[in-house]
Amino acid sequence: MGEFIIKMPDVGEGVAEAELVEWHVKPGDPVREDMVLAAVMTDKATVEIPSPVEGTVLWLGAEVGDTVAVKAPLLRIEIAGEGSTQADVAAAGDAADKAAPATEGTGENPSAEVPPAAVSQSRSAAADAKTVERPPPPERAAAAPVQRSAPREPADKPLASPAVRLRAQEAGIDLRQVAGTGPAGRITHDDIDQFLARGAQLEAVPTGLARKTATEEIKVTGLRRRIAEKMRLATARIPHITYVEEMDVTDLEDLRATMNASRKPDQPKLTMLPFLMRAMVKTLGEQPGINATFDDDAGIITRSAAIHIGIATQTPAGLTVPVVRHAEARTVWDCAAELTRLADAARNGTAAREELSGSTITITSLGALGGIVTTPIINHPEVAIVGVNKIAVRPVWDGTQFVPRKIMNLSSSFDHRIVDGWNAATFVQRIKALLETPALIFIEG
Repeated sequence: MGEFIIKMPDVGEGVAEAELVEWHVKPGDPVREDMVLAAVMTDKATVEIPSPVEGTVLWLGAEVGDTVAVKAPLLRIEIAGEGSTQADVAAAGDAADKAAPATEGTGENPSAEVPPAAVSQSRSAAADAKTVERPPPPERAAAAPVQRSAPREPADKPLASPAVRLRAQEAGIDLRQVAGTGPAGRITHDDIDQFLARGAQLEAVPTGLARKTATEEIKVTGLRRRIAEKMRLATARIPHITYVEEMDVTDLEDLRATMNASRKPDQPKLTMLPFLMRAMVKTLGEQPGINATFDDDAGIITRSAAIHIGIATQTPAGLTVPVVRHAEARTVWDCAAELTRLADAARNGTAAREELSGSTITITSLGALGGIVTTPIINHPEVAIVGVNKIAVRPVWDGTQFVPRKIMNLSSSFDHRIVDGWNAATFVQRIKALLETPALIFIEG
């Protein structure tokens, strides 16, 4: 018998290391050729690593959450024969290099064959964790106990790799009934094994009132860790000033309803955001200093003639920011179509890397959950973010009587090192004027 070493693949674009976000195997597990062994994440993509050989796992070189250098030993597999030569080791690295990017897999009915893997990406700061290269243990280690997530509600979509989904389909298992132990509750092959061992019997839900003393420790890894790093960077380095203004969007909502009622079959349904995007385009043309990024290390502000608007989007994996590029060259309908396309791509994990980077200013909206006021955190290295709060019907005095009007607050944050309070207020007030008199949005010049 011999050993085959699989190294951390070079995922390209100058990436020197990647974070291990999931193991699909443990020491002692048999593996077959092309079986997915692990998933790693760079600052922009998650990549699955397949096995180029058949054998038994001897050793794992890192734990979930560790950052591993490219070409560092990732795991060792016992194979039949005399073992791997140097050429074999290189081949293992090359095979991993060609691994397809992984998808979060939110569908409930996987196809009969494993679908082509897709890219699941995010924008965020690179993790500062130390590179890990672990020496092989003297003997096989037993798997440590893990905390399991609760079975999902019927409406929840389980997270699992294509290989796990295929195995579940072949076994007739509903993945919504399987508790996942991977990052963010992702279902692993071991979870399938445990589910089958229990005879697919769901644990009884306790009834009545009882004290609960259990605790659960959840390691912050993958996209969630990158979100945390991004938020830490933004709040530590950017002195925020948040300006909130109330605006009457009754006329805008009437216009939006009229345009939706007469839209063509190939046109998307208009929401508030495309109108806001066009209002921002006009306003940023007058205040280009807000459509900018700030390199505080170099002390350089970069103003951009192009207006690339990031749209903060909640996905099953966490918050991502797809970018509507060149909003200055798009109509309201174009903005709506691109916004819909990018949001869908971000949620199903198919957005391309260039679609998740390069924004010059960001919009964040919680829709109907938007509340009265928010304090948005700026998307570093940008210098401004516009936050949309919910629309509510309120009585407004028109000089003779109270009349019902649709009122919305806009909560916007600015980097106070770059944007003075006066300029921030002027920016928001100009947007207010455009949204309250929406015909102005469509006037050129």
